[in-house]
Amino acid sequence: MATFPVELDACVLFNAPIRDTLLRAAEYGLYRVHWSQKILDETTKSLMKSGRMDQKQAEHFVSEMAKAFPEAMIEVPEEQIAAMRNDPKDRHVTACAVCAPAQVISTFNLKDFKPETLAEWNIEAQHPDTQLCYLFDLSPDTMLTVLIEPAEDLRNMTLDKLLNILKRDVPLFVGRVEMRLKRDGLDKPVAGGEWPGHFGPAC
Repeated sequence: MATFPVELDACVLFNAPIRDTLLRAAEYGLYRVHWSQKILDETTKSLMKSGRMDQKQAEHFVSEMAKAFPEAMIEVPEEQIAAMRNDPKDRHVTACAVCAPAQVISTFNLKDFKPETLAEWNIEAQHPDTQLCYLFDLSPDTMLTVLIEPAEDLRNMTLDKLLNILKRDVPLFVGRVEMRLKRDGLDKPVAGGEWPGHFGPAC
């Protein structure tokens, strides 16, 4: 079982390609994923507001997340939220990390998680690009598998298309992948569709 704990913020879970990549990596045991009910609520609210999901699809989404990662959900007491010192609207996120406990919060919204507000809890906020680079350096072969799987599973998708999509939000990670593919003489196209979600952060 993976021992390195990471909390995924709602803006990361909202972004379908990033979410899929990170959750597949967690399924392979590269890290242990965490979230709270409020994080999932924020995610589904944004997905429904954007028209990416309706109520039924959102409920199914949450149900499938719970089945796939039964240990991910963290109960967060109100007193822990009140003890945090980062941006008020995101204190529930840092409180969740404390309760997990998770050393890293993966978020696009770094401005609301200033290092000085997290230091006493030994928590670091990381952009998903940083997290994915770390996971690739940790296990490049596994991360290549993580990328090839959706390229094969989804209609009208290739590895080349997937990398171009991911490059919008995680360019450093994609650069590492492309260097490895070039080094190994591997062609990027691998047949496969599209995510029923949104490309881009929600926060």
